[in-house]
Amino acid sequence: MKDLSRRHALLAGATAGLVGFAGRAAAHHGWGSYDAAAAFAIEGEILAAKYENPHGEVEIMHAGKRWTCTLAPPFRMQNRGLPPEALRPGARARVEGYPSRMHDAEMRAERITIAGKTVELR
Repeated sequence: MKDLSRRHALLAGATAGLVGFAGRAAAHHGWGSYDAAAAFAIEGEILAAKYENPHGEVEIMHAGKRWTCTLAPPFRMQNRGLPPEALRPGARARVEGYPSRMHDAEMRAERITIAGKTVELR
């Protein structure tokens, strides 16, 4: 009986782990969903920011729209000189990248400029 309970617990744990992984994988979209032929830039105030895996993100108000800008993974941003505190709400930023083919007002960022410093993200 103990062996059966242990197997059940292991199976339940493995299932939960796979479900969690699948959810994160589905949320993380491939770069093919962005139009690399339509590079553009936006500029505005950072409204919100995430400095977490699998990649960072900033939300910027530009031309009456709240844009979501997908950044690089935190380790890359840190290594290239973009610490978390640089992405504070209220800071002005210029983000250059590609628009999403799937979501309005979303972009993949190639570079970001904050306080006169440009950081290459890819």
